[in-house]
Amino acid sequence: MTAVTDQDQTEHSARTEGPVPADGRTTDGAAGGERTPGPEGAAGPGDAREPVARPGPAHARATHGDRHARVRDGDAGSLSESDGAWDDGLIARRVNENTTEHVPVRVETRTLSSLPVTPLVYDGPLRARLDALRELVGLSRTRLDSRTLAEAGSVLDEAQARRRLSGQHTVVAIAGATGSGKSQLFNALAGVNISETGVRRPTTAAPIACSWSDGAASLIDRLGIPGRLRRRPVQGPDADPQLRGLVLVDLPDHDSAAVQHREHVDRILGLVDAVIWVVDPEKYADAVLHERYLRPMAGHAEVMFVVLNQIDRLPGEAADQVLDDLRRLLDEDGVALGEHGEPGATVLALSALTGDGIAELREALGQFVAERGAAARRISADVDVAAHRLRPLYVTRRRAGLTEEAREEFAARLADAVGATAAGEAAERAWLRNAGRACGTPWLRLWRWYQDRREPPTGRLPVRAQPDEEATARQRVEQAVRTVADRASAGLPVPWAQAVREAAVRGAQGLPEALDELAARAGLPPGRPPRPGWWPAAVLVQASMTILQVVGGLWLVGQIIGVMAPNLGVPVLLMIAGIVGGPLVEWSCRIAARGPARRYGQEAERRLREAAAGCGRARVLDPVAAELLRYREVREQYARVRGVGTR
Repeated sequence: MTAVTDQDQTEHSARTEGPVPADGRTTDGAAGGERTPGPEGAAGPGDAREPVARPGPAHARATHGDRHARVRDGDAGSLSESDGAWDDGLIARRVNENTTEHVPVRVETRTLSSLPVTPLVYDGPLRARLDALRELVGLSRTRLDSRTLAEAGSVLDEAQARRRLSGQHTVVAIAGATGSGKSQLFNALAGVNISETGVRRPTTAAPIACSWSDGAASLIDRLGIPGRLRRRPVQGPDADPQLRGLVLVDLPDHDSAAVQHREHVDRILGLVDAVIWVVDPEKYADAVLHERYLRPMAGHAEVMFVVLNQIDRLPGEAADQVLDDLRRLLDEDGVALGEHGEPGATVLALSALTGDGIAELREALGQFVAERGAAARRISADVDVAAHRLRPLYVTRRRAGLTEEAREEFAARLADAVGATAAGEAAERAWLRNAGRACGTPWLRLWRWYQDRREPPTGRLPVRAQPDEEATARQRVEQAVRTVADRASAGLPVPWAQAVREAAVRGAQGLPEALDELAARAGLPPGRPPRPGWWPAAVLVQASMTILQVVGGLWLVGQIIGVMAPNLGVPVLLMIAGIVGGPLVEWSCRIAARGPARRYGQEAERRLREAAAGCGRARVLDPVAAELLRYREVREQYARVRGVGTR
C-alpha cells in the first residue's frame, strides 16, 4: 500500500483537461478507469499547492494558481470543481523523494451522487439515554450552575454532531508518549511511510489523518485536520479490505514540551471514536499517562486499544512480564480488559519496527471497524462518565421527602403559634358563662358581679402585652418553618436541599400576619354561642324558682303587715322551694352544659387549626413539595441516563 494524493470521493470531484503530460496527470476515460502512473516523485492535484521542482514540461503548470487538476469526463462531458483535495503534504513528499522504488499513483474520480454518506444511527437504548440526559439538563438548569452541567451539555452536543456524520467510518486515534513509536505503528498499519519518524523529539507536530475509504472528509473536518495533512493508502486489488471504513489519526506526543501539541491531543481525544494507546517498555508505567489519561478514560475501555510497542528490545520472556505488569496497572486504573470474551480494552504486544504482532493488531482493528459500533459505544461511554460525575448531585442514600408525621407536626406548631388551644378553651368558657347567665339564680349572679367589682388586682397573673404575644408567635412560626424545611431536605444532595430550604423561607414571608388574619376570621363567631334545645326549659324552671321565692316573700310580708291571714307554712315552703330549687337548677344546667361547651370549644379549635394548617400548606408545604417533586423527576431522569430502572 502506498500514500497517494487523492480527494474525498464523497464530497468533491476533480476536473482536468488536455492530454496526459509526462508528470503523471491523466485523462479520465468513459469508464473512469486506471490512470497512467507517473515517474518517481510525481504527485497528484493536491501537491500543486506546494510545487516541487521536477523535470518535464508539466513543472511549469504545477504552480500555486493551478490549485485544482482538471479532468474531462468522457461520458457526460460535464465539469465539476474540487473544493478540498487530499494532499501528501511536506512530510510525505520528503519520504517519496528519498525512496528509491517506483511509487504507483492512482486517482479516481466519482460524483457526489454515486457515494452517498450514511449518517450514524443510535440504537433505541442509547437514544433513550440521550433524551433522558437532555431532559435532566433542562430540569436542572435552575438548580445547578452552568459549569456543573457543562460536561453533560458537551456530551449532548458531540452526540448530535457525530450522529449527523458518516456511520460507515470509525475514527481511531493513535496516542502515546515521546519515543513510544506511534508514527512507526501508523506507517506500519498504512503500509507506507506517511508520518515522519526520526530521532528528533517531538517528531509529530500536528495530527495526521489517513482514510481507507471515501466519505470521511466531514469526520476529519470535525477534527480540524487540514487537507495538507490528510492521506489515503492505495486501494488496489491486493489491498487488505478489512480496514475499509477506518480513519486513522496520528497524534502528537501527549507528554510533549510544546503546549500546542498537548492541546491537539486533548481536543482530538474527545472527538474520536476509539484510541490506540502506544506504550514502550521504558515508559509504560508513566504516571502522567495513567493519571491524566488512562484512569479518567477507564469508562471508555470498550473503545480502547493498549499496545506495548518495541518488544524487539526485550530479551526472552521479558516481553510477557512487561505485558502482564501493564495489565496489572490497567486493572488498578479501573480499565476493564477485554479477555475471555468480556467487553473491555484490547491489550497487545508488538514491534512496529520488525512487524511482529502487526497482523494481530490489524485483525483486531479490522474486526473492530467492521462492527460499525465504535461511535455509539464511545457516546455511551461519554454518557456513563458524565452520569458518574453527576451522581453526587442526584443520588441520596436515604428516602427523601415530607412524611405525614412532619406535616402534622408543622400544622401543630402553627396551631400553637396562632393559639388554637387557647381559643378553644376560651370558646368553652364563653359557652359556660352564657349558660350561667341564662340558667343561674339572679341573686348569685348579683353576688358574683359584686365580688368582681370589689376584688383587688393583686394576686392575679399579669396579662402579657400584645407586642410580646406577637413576637412569641412569630418566633414559633419561624421555628416551625425551619424544622419542616430541615426534615424535608434531610439526605438530599446539596443543591436540592438548598432549593427546598429556600422555598420554605420564601413561603414563610408574611406567614405570621396571614395567621393573625385567619385567627381573627376563624376564631369565635360574633354574638352569643348557640344554645341547646333544653335551654328554654331550664330558663323557665329557673324563672319559676325565682317567682316562688318572690311569691313566698311577698306572702310573708303581707302576713307581717296584717294584710293576709297568718299562715307561715305555705309561704315558707314556697320560699324554701325557690331558694333550694334555683341553685339546684343552676347546678343541673352547668352539668348539662359541660358537654355542649366542650364540643363548642373543640369546634372552635378545629376551625382555627384547619385554617392555620391550610395557610401553612399553601405558603410553605406546597412549595417544598414542588421542589421535592422536581427532585424526584430529575432522579428518575438520572436513572434513565444510567440505563437502570427507577424505584
